[in-house]
Amino acid sequence: MLSVIVPSYNEEGNVEKTAAVVGQLMEENSIDYEIVFVNDGSRDRTWELISAMAKRDRHIAAVNFSRNFGKESAIFAGLEVAKGDCCVLMDCDLQFPPQVIIEMYRIWEKGGVDVVEGRKKSRGKENPVYKLFSLWFYKLINNSSGLDMQDSSDFKLLDRAVVDALNRMPERLTFFRAMSSWVGFNTEKVYFDVADREIGESKWSGKALVKFAVNNITSFTSAPLQIVTACGVITFVISIILGINTLYNKFWGGAGAGFSTVIILQLLTSSIVMFSLGVIGYYISKIYEEIKQRPRYIIRDIVRQENTDDKTQDQGESDGK
Repeated sequence: MLSVIVPSYNEEGNVEKTAAVVGQLMEENSIDYEIVFVNDGSRDRTWELISAMAKRDRHIAAVNFSRNFGKESAIFAGLEVAKGDCCVLMDCDLQFPPQVIIEMYRIWEKGGVDVVEGRKKSRGKENPVYKLFSLWFYKLINNSSGLDMQDSSDFKLLDRAVVDALNRMPERLTFFRAMSSWVGFNTEKVYFDVADREIGESKWSGKALVKFAVNNITSFTSAPLQIVTACGVITFVISIILGINTLYNKFWGGAGAGFSTVIILQLLTSSIVMFSLGVIGYYISKIYEEIKQRPRYIIRDIVRQENTDDKTQDQGESDGK
């Protein structure tokens, strides 16, 4: 069975179409499937719609968070709830072409491949600043982690063994794209063109994207700490050069008041010290969040039909994962 996991946040205009398109595609290709919608604390009718679909369609499961925990938490909740022999992650806005799921499934079905990773052949309509930011972000991740994540996405198929490996990973601060590459396993790539969003607007603001990048860089790599070290080395080299210059001027009678030089050095070193403390403090805050061992998410409700008797099971839960 194939589980299609769909994180959903304020997607009342998309959930029914997504379920219909994916369901029809699975039926046409004779694939046993389930669609797991994870409602990430939506403020619109998203939960009302997906729970109603789950009550009337045995192929749909609806998961409801107690509040908004973020897309990463929604992804891992879907992986936890999914029952399939393999799982596909996709967005609710259908910008990831559903037809590619069939291609991924057929590759997995042949055996020997545990992860079928969707790579963006083209990024569709995208702000040039955002595109430049994405290139910089993935280049930094690639160089610091040793993983090839250029043009990667959350759109990928995972074998049950990979899903179980991810579910066993204990960290609270997760970065699915990197973690699914880090676990290894046999991987094959497929390429797709990002479609235009038909309904609604992207939930990613500039501020949210910056926060997403900073959180994921610090949760998966120590590169910022190496930047602190580099700044310290650069400052040390500059101080040696200026120190030699000062001693030369002093012993050979050309020393001046040097007030401007002192002020510049003070500003430079103070800025680097404050920057370094900020980076170190951010990592300490991440350590603090991890050691509290709070759950990644809290599930309030799960609605799905049991295949054995086709009765609807509406579970009210407060379990955290």
